[in-house]
Amino acid sequence: MGIMSAQEAEPDGAAPLLAPLASLPLPEEKRKRLLQAMEGERVLDLLFHLPERYQDRRATTPREGEIATLTVQVLHVTPPRTPAQPWVVCCDAQAGLVDLIYFGRKSWLGAWLARTFPEGAVRRVSGRMKRFRDRWQMDAPDFVDPPDAIPGIQPVWPLTRGLGQRDVGRAMALALGALHEMPEWQDRALLARRQWPSFAAALRAIQAPEAVPEDPPRDRLAYDELLAGQIAVGLVRRTVLQRPGRALTGDGHLRRAALAAFGYPPTDAQLRSLAEIDADLAQPRRMLRLLQGDVGAGKTLVAVLAMLRAVEAGAQAALMAPTELLARQHLRTLERLAGAAGVPCALLAGSVKGKERRRVLAGLADGSIPLVVGTHALIEEGVAFQDLALAVVDEQHRFGVAQRLALTEKGTTDVLVMTATPIPRTLLLTQWGEMAVSRLEGRPAGRQPIVTRIVSRERREELVARLRAAFAEGHRAYWVVRAVEEGEKHDNAAAETTYAELAAIFGDKVRLAHGAQKLEVREAALHDFAAGRAQLLVATTVVEVGVDVPEATIMIIEQAERFGLAALHQLRGRVGRGHAQSFCLLLPSAELNESEQRRLAVLRETQDGFVIADADLEYRGGGDALGVRQAGRLGRRLADPARHGGMVRMAHQDAALLLEKDPDLLLTPRGRAARLLLALFSHDLTLAPLAAG
Repeated sequence: MGIMSAQEAEPDGAAPLLAPLASLPLPEEKRKRLLQAMEGERVLDLLFHLPERYQDRRATTPREGEIATLTVQVLHVTPPRTPAQPWVVCCDAQAGLVDLIYFGRKSWLGAWLARTFPEGAVRRVSGRMKRFRDRWQMDAPDFVDPPDAIPGIQPVWPLTRGLGQRDVGRAMALALGALHEMPEWQDRALLARRQWPSFAAALRAIQAPEAVPEDPPRDRLAYDELLAGQIAVGLVRRTVLQRPGRALTGDGHLRRAALAAFGYPPTDAQLRSLAEIDADLAQPRRMLRLLQGDVGAGKTLVAVLAMLRAVEAGAQAALMAPTELLARQHLRTLERLAGAAGVPCALLAGSVKGKERRRVLAGLADGSIPLVVGTHALIEEGVAFQDLALAVVDEQHRFGVAQRLALTEKGTTDVLVMTATPIPRTLLLTQWGEMAVSRLEGRPAGRQPIVTRIVSRERREELVARLRAAFAEGHRAYWVVRAVEEGEKHDNAAAETTYAELAAIFGDKVRLAHGAQKLEVREAALHDFAAGRAQLLVATTVVEVGVDVPEATIMIIEQAERFGLAALHQLRGRVGRGHAQSFCLLLPSAELNESEQRRLAVLRETQDGFVIADADLEYRGGGDALGVRQAGRLGRRLADPARHGGMVRMAHQDAALLLEKDPDLLLTPRGRAARLLLALFSHDLTLAPLAAG
């Protein structure tokens, strides 16, 4: 079965949307900032960067404390007489005299005001109004433009430092220019019943609205995303299960050696899941099973034992992870457990080059390397296995359908999908359909419960003293913050700033890790922390998964109320991985409201990730409904589980019916349009050869 690229599989009208953001005529620095702010690198990903809210600028009559857009005529500009006074641009408007107020002593401000507001000029200005004595004032208008250049409804997008709303607006206008009507992949009756617009019209209604958008455009896009995911899962399931398989059996000698090195007996949940996997492997058909493990439940051990079953049967097994950081973490586990059984294992990732890469490729081809862990490098052309029998895919929602299927093409392969993110019970069956599910609950032996506390920011000095005492006893700690740099909101804790503050206290004991660093810099910081050369790691959520340091016993999370419960639970799971008592200290940024108090109380009262996932769905849904970064539980950008969770079952049934009528998405107009849907949502296509596969 061949792999068809997105560009080869959809109509030409989609090509501008799938083009890289670099194809838009944007300044290089602004393009970099946009890429940091959004999820993805395509023009369409910019269109998927949804507004957080909207500002209505249509009012033309000033009201105290409200935004208005006025047409004014400049009377004169008055410079400040003292440093404490502002520049005042006095204007005449229909509502009377209006003063535009600008504070600042920078040399360029006066010259800019003179150019922008020459006497007698007519300008449209938009901003928040206030009354001072007998005149209206507008502090530093948000917009100053000639007539008709100010939006009536202004989207307000999530930003990163160095990126303004006007920057996003200009880029968004360019992206909207690449948007055209496309073949319809949704059922026409559903569109009429829900009063949903077309895909293109929905994006325009959200990104360039003439009125504050109501529910239908957003719901349409959310359902598009859900349907794309369900079709992708359906294709993977059908392709894997319909292919001939083979039975894998073993005598258990490799597993026994690995468990001896592990040092603890498996939990009942691990033994039950392993028995379910073994039963699948013993069948002469391909396995497609989801292994869902809570934080610290031990899913990696189960995966390793399953891989060793394949080796006992004389075959090979591969584990594919979405990032090299996570792949290297899995490699360390494989080396410890499989190595104790005398089974060679290797890493294949982007950083593996030259002689080492040639050695790994040769070992996979001749079978001398039976176990490999890697990133998407495993599915690159030129990677061949002698006899791949089991493919383990970790955090599968980060891979497109083609990437998941490509690994199975390299052998007669059973598939074990893993996720470390608990999925709410109400969504598990509808999200995964007929995929067999093994669920790990409980914690491995030897691990103590983590004590969780909510701590006021005023007690920061006490925390520092506590860290100093813990470091003296050989413990290590994480200090997780919300952003990389200071953002527009002054209370955003920033990794760089926090690192500088703590390094001034603890010196060389501190390291910094965040997503904007080069991989080698971040890896060096994480390696120093794991090796004990550093005792405190200041980080963003890059440490949410894939970091295993048993000596780390303290997790401090700033602005905890801004995280979803699922994300907080994942972060908390970075401690408590050894034998010592561990602590998770939540530092809210301010007084908590009632809803925030209830959410954090759930985290304090339970460590059951499945209970927490259900509560997160109820209280917060997908977290920030605009971003998978904050709410990556379902891998969604447009669909909010709290608002759109009921659509998942509908999308599952819709996808199943579509694939039943048109298995290869070639026979009907809707099927062919669904190919385009998959490409738009980054599910690379593997469709045309399926019937023959």
